[in-house]
Amino acid sequence: MTRRRLFKGRSRKAGLPPGTLVHTGELRTGGSSISCISYSESGFNESRPLSFEQCPSPGDGVLWIHLDGLHDLDLIRRFGERYGLHPLVLEDIVNTSQRPKLEDYGDYIFIVTRRISLNGEKSVDGEQVSLILGPGYILSFREGFDGDIFESIRERIRNGRGRIRTMGADYLSYAIIDAIVDDYFTVLENLEGLVEDLEEQLADGPTQDVLRKIISLKREIIFMRKGVWPLREVTSALERGESQLIAEASRVFFRDIYDHTIQVIDGVETFRDLLSGMLDLYLSSMSNRTNEVMKFLTVVGTIFLPLTFIVGVYGMNFKYIPELQMQYGYLYCWILMLSISLGMGVYFKRKKWL
Repeated sequence: MTRRRLFKGRSRKAGLPPGTLVHTGELRTGGSSISCISYSESGFNESRPLSFEQCPSPGDGVLWIHLDGLHDLDLIRRFGERYGLHPLVLEDIVNTSQRPKLEDYGDYIFIVTRRISLNGEKSVDGEQVSLILGPGYILSFREGFDGDIFESIRERIRNGRGRIRTMGADYLSYAIIDAIVDDYFTVLENLEGLVEDLEEQLADGPTQDVLRKIISLKREIIFMRKGVWPLREVTSALERGESQLIAEASRVFFRDIYDHTIQVIDGVETFRDLLSGMLDLYLSSMSNRTNEVMKFLTVVGTIFLPLTFIVGVYGMNFKYIPELQMQYGYLYCWILMLSISLGMGVYFKRKKWL
């Protein structure tokens, strides 16, 4: 069962002043990697600089600088110095337990999203992706544990497919967020199969293993829900915001992401309700099973109660008992006890207690 820590690493920041850079995520092996791609309608240029000083500056087209690995705090600080980022923005970038949000600083927009994926153990993994949308450039930051998740976007830029090279940096931010939201649907499709399997297992009979799977899957859904619900506010703000960094032609695309986010939320809430119902059904089934066992034991105890009384009476150590000298007293006693047992059994059957 996957254990979720919602405030993992937050204690590292205790007592430090605001704006202090403290990486709260998991440490990755190796250094950070930078990828740069600049493009316009007429062409593009792609590079992977070995140092921050080799990163190009924004030009006439669109510049996209992507950083994998947030543990290099000095590199993050230099990004902030070059692009004039607020210290609190840098703090939120390295604090990887942020909820999705949007903050407009005038010269740039700071966007926090969460990418959701399903690992090999069929559990949901979350990763913070931070975006800086400025005039003519995009800065993106992620921890980068599972390769390049934006390769499809880079391929579209290289091949000039679609309208991405004819639009500005705001459209690129749309493409990045759209790729993140598309992964949500992939996760939902896999979770749907897991939920259906659990329903079949629960129909076969409630077991402790089924209970553990229900609780584990419910935690995954709640974890995913925490990343999806705030994204609704982010996409809504991008759609109806008044920032000059988002052109009117791009707002319709953010409206499309908003619609997709609503669909994901509906799916998450549906699975959450299904799992809650399955948990209630499991508890109800176990309660019914316990009641059946108790009913059976009660009926058996009720049948043996008069028999125990009869045996107790004739088991008393008195010398003069009226039936003690009867020739067939033992047989009569058995006939009496069997008659009482059969009679009570027939009565309980007619009452549908058996």
